[in-house]
Amino acid sequence: MKNTDQLRDLGQGLWLDGITRTMLDDGSLPRTLQEFSVTGLSADPASVGAAIGAGAAYDEAIRAKAQAGLAGEELVAELVLEDLRRAALLLQAAHDSSAGLDGWVSMAPSPLLARDTAGCIAAAAQRHRLAARPNLLVQIPGTPEGLPAIEESIFAGIPVDVTLLFSAEQYRDGALAYLRGIERRLEAGRDAKVGCVASVSISRWDASVAGRVAPELRNRLGIAVGRRAYRVYRELLTSPRWRRLAAAGARPQRLVWVDTTAEDEQLSASWYVQALVAPDTIDRMSEPTLVAFAAHGRLHGATATDAGSAEACLARFARAGIDVDALARQLQLEGLAAAAGCWEQLLVRVAEKSTAARALHPLN
Repeated sequence: MKNTDQLRDLGQGLWLDGITRTMLDDGSLPRTLQEFSVTGLSADPASVGAAIGAGAAYDEAIRAKAQAGLAGEELVAELVLEDLRRAALLLQAAHDSSAGLDGWVSMAPSPLLARDTAGCIAAAAQRHRLAARPNLLVQIPGTPEGLPAIEESIFAGIPVDVTLLFSAEQYRDGALAYLRGIERRLEAGRDAKVGCVASVSISRWDASVAGRVAPELRNRLGIAVGRRAYRVYRELLTSPRWRRLAAAGARPQRLVWVDTTAEDEQLSASWYVQALVAPDTIDRMSEPTLVAFAAHGRLHGATATDAGSAEACLARFARAGIDVDALARQLQLEGLAAAAGCWEQLLVRVAEKSTAARALHPLN
């Protein structure tokens, strides 16, 4: 049995992080979905920006949209939505067969709105309306400003991917925002079925403490944090509050591991993948990590459920002077800055292509 099929049998979904128009046009994306049992996708601004800068796959679409008067974020959003609509169609069968638990495509509005609650709410509603696909998630960061936007979007019936989560506490805050949104829907007599996932970042933890901890603690912090988050996830799913919502038809907000590519070159690419196998979760991998895991990964059953060893490991980091709560806040801020940087680079690349297109094909 293939490694990717083993993940599925252990109750873990597998999503692909980063899609581009080239992957859709040349047929490689449908092949990847089938070969590796992938049932979800995410649009990565960095990948799209690189694809726009490196080739001609988007040139005609950029030219047409620029001549139609689109520019800046409006043009970028249309480009990404075109890709995601096509990807969503590829995953519609998985979405239908799982009763809406899987088969999702996740997209990010402008990360420049991450500190603007009202802006996040408006952007999520706009992307959802323009996408016009039932299996598209709109990403909203689990920041203090993003939490009310998550609740309000869920209440409005907009499926949400809660992003930029780095700790169990940040995960819990995002999960509670989802629960409040569903509770408000039920109070208003609305359907409780609104899709939602919560994406917890893993590898950045270890990159941030590299060189600050003893060798025996290297590349252990992200796994411990992930396992603590999983414990909180399971506690929420067994709580009376969630059971009431589930009885009313609500879907669980599934936990997604992201940034699971090992940055330490001495590790196997699938180090984190193998360490965070758990029922009712999703691992969203980059394509290189997916291929490496399929070829060389080693699975030994569910591994993320051992909360005791995770707490013992975290205690060792605390004794080494690592303040996990403070570091989680720092990583979230750094994640916001990185996302904004990728987005701004994407805007620059599209602007350059638009300018070149207008020079070659001036309006009559």
